[in-house]
Amino acid sequence: VTGSKAALSDVLALLDQPLPAQVNQPEPEPLALRQSIRFDNVSFQYSSDGPWVLEDIDLTIAKGTRVGIIGSTGGGKSTTLDLLMGLLEPTRGQILVDGQPVSLDRQRAWQRTVAHVPQSIFLADTTIAENIAFGIPPDQIDLGRVRKAAQQARIAEFIESRPKGYDAIVGERGVRISGGQRQRVGIARALYKQASVLIFDEATSSLDNETEQAVMQTIEGLNKDFTLLIVAHRRTTLKNCTQIVELGEGGIRRVCSYHDIVNLTAVSLQKNRDNQIHAE
Repeated sequence: VTGSKAALSDVLALLDQPLPAQVNQPEPEPLALRQSIRFDNVSFQYSSDGPWVLEDIDLTIAKGTRVGIIGSTGGGKSTTLDLLMGLLEPTRGQILVDGQPVSLDRQRAWQRTVAHVPQSIFLADTTIAENIAFGIPPDQIDLGRVRKAAQQARIAEFIESRPKGYDAIVGERGVRISGGQRQRVGIARALYKQASVLIFDEATSSLDNETEQAVMQTIEGLNKDFTLLIVAHRRTTLKNCTQIVELGEGGIRRVCSYHDIVNLTAVSLQKNRDNQIHAE
């Protein structure tokens, strides 16, 4: 009991926190992205006396583009995504959607426009339909929307071939379906939300090469109206991206094409080989 006292104290303190005023307000309509998202001189630090995690970021993401994001651990990738999703607010600068800042009164509408597909998809021990329409009471699920999202995520054929279809139970953490199918359920969940900006955060890094390629084909086959941000360590995952943004040391190192990244990597490898030869 004594060992749990500190954790219990933290839980009670959290329960005493006031809820934001907007919690009880009706859900706003998604904030439609018509032209671009822009980071306008954005800087961020977690505390006033802490280091700058990002500093003076200027970046424009046009609607419908496929943007690859790379960089070493600690380079600011996660912070950049959290800022874009409205989970963090810039310390300096602002994030603009179609030229207008994502202010507090527009934040919930913007968050309805953005969906996040992580590396590890949380699946509840319930039906496939409930996992796609995650967080929606079962009696309020739009099955037509569920089917459409499953078709877009290229998992409808698998689901509909099962005896119980969309009523099939996935098991705790999705143990009854494969890793690739779990990721497709995650993509379908994002599409059910009717988001138009999709963030794939290392979404295929835990998959084997063959399954990763199949899931990436699903992602690449999405309608060109979707704006995609794809974070990946394997650079081959990003070969069909419109542009690649490399983050590091609190800023943008370069914005280039996949072809440029491949060439830079080849030059770097050759230099390393030459240095090793000279050292010997």
